Amino acid sequence: MSKVQIPKRKGTPQVKRNPVGSRVRLESGSESLISSAGAAMLLQTARVSGLVDGLSGALAPWRSTRSRHDPGETVLDLAVAIGLGGDCLADVAVVRAQPELFGPVASDPTISRLIDTLAEDPDRAIDAIRSARAAARERVWGYRSPVPVEGQVVIDLDATLVGAHSEKEGATPNFKRGFGFHPMLAFVDHGSGGTGEPLAGMLRPGKANANDAADQIAVLDAALAQLPEPVWSRVLVRGDTGSGVQAFVHHIHDLGLEYSVGVYGRQPVLDALDALPKQAWKKALDADGKPREGAQVAELTRWLPDTFVGWPPGMRVIARRERPHPGAQLRITDHEGWRITVFATNTHRGRLADLEVRHRLRARAEDRIRGLKDTGMTNLPLQAFGKNQIWLELVQLATELLTWTQTLAWHGKPAQLWEPKRLRLRLLAVAGRVITTGRRRILRLSKRWPWADLVTGGHRRLAALT
Repeated sequence: MSKVQIPKRKGTPQVKRNPVGSRVRLESGSESLISSAGAAMLLQTARVSGLVDGLSGALAPWRSTRSRHDPGETVLDLAVAIGLGGDCLADVAVVRAQPELFGPVASDPTISRLIDTLAEDPDRAIDAIRSARAAARERVWGYRSPVPVEGQVVIDLDATLVGAHSEKEGATPNFKRGFGFHPMLAFVDHGSGGTGEPLAGMLRPGKANANDAADQIAVLDAALAQLPEPVWSRVLVRGDTGSGVQAFVHHIHDLGLEYSVGVYGRQPVLDALDALPKQAWKKALDADGKPREGAQVAELTRWLPDTFVGWPPGMRVIARRERPHPGAQLRITDHEGWRITVFATNTHRGRLADLEVRHRLRARAEDRIRGLKDTGMTNLPLQAFGKNQIWLELVQLATELLTWTQTLAWHGKPAQLWEPKRLRLRLLAVAGRVITTGRRRILRLSKRWPWADLVTGGHRRLAALT
């Protein structure tokens, strides 16, 4: 019987892999390990922006004479915990457990008492926090402006539903047959090169209307107060059909600002569409400036009937039509098989197609709302309405810390565009070890972390601003 000889293989012999997790012993110890080393940049941003001193000064009236902890520092600790993914007051334990990085943090009872105290007069407390936020924003924008130095500064307004799974004060049924709250929010858009910042938020019951003019006026005024005064004259207010109400548009007009708001397809608009000549429709554009297949725009202003009254002077009404995608359900306002959307603006320069693209980009507000819900707004954790008002303000503060860190530490890099979930996973959740050598303390990261260079480089840029 002949034997089959197997030739010997050259090179490194195959290594048998151990099962995942084998030969790893799990235990807790007292070593100086930091599980959220990337959060050091949030603290650095708070110092660079002056937020630490600003909150301490603004909340000084709420500090008792025998208090060990500064209310401003406690509010900042809560904001950092929310920025790291916390969704309740108890999650500040993540920050408290790492004193080498975050310093001493108030206990849970102390934090609860502070929230109780702030909620006794929530409007006054929110005004104090907002004053610190506005000062910090002006300082951050002084280092690096996330909005154009020239041109329009866009404020987006939108409302969103926040569910509640228990009987909380102010939670009511909403128009989508859910139960909870319906906050109104305002954001400043950073454009295609960045994300955006929350400027103001109003917590409202779930039954509140999206087109409540009084609420929108209050939120817009609070948002304008958050912006550095030199940019006020360049503001464009942008919103969906909820913002297309006469009282709100008149308020914007009286402020001398530009607007681009959705308009409901009521009968005067439908009459204008019927009277509009076919040759009035022009090609629409994509966001990148290229012609959009099957989409057209036209101005309806001169075709509107006399019944279209009550709006401020100088308003233009522009329509966009597009064939619905296969399977889409037609609406009663769709015209001859076209999906019609209508918006109003007082901008009189630029092509119709460009104005329509500018208005359509208001969808970026949905990205900002998703970011807020990923940063503590998915569920409002407290029982009292006033306490949840404070929580909503902390959520905005946490989101601003994340955004300002991106603006200052990673300008021009892909990380500047990352949403909060990706930012936490890749940059904030990196583990590190505190090393003491001589009189220096060093936070050392693993060389194998794929984004270690981003973390260290961002920290250096922030340190250069102090």
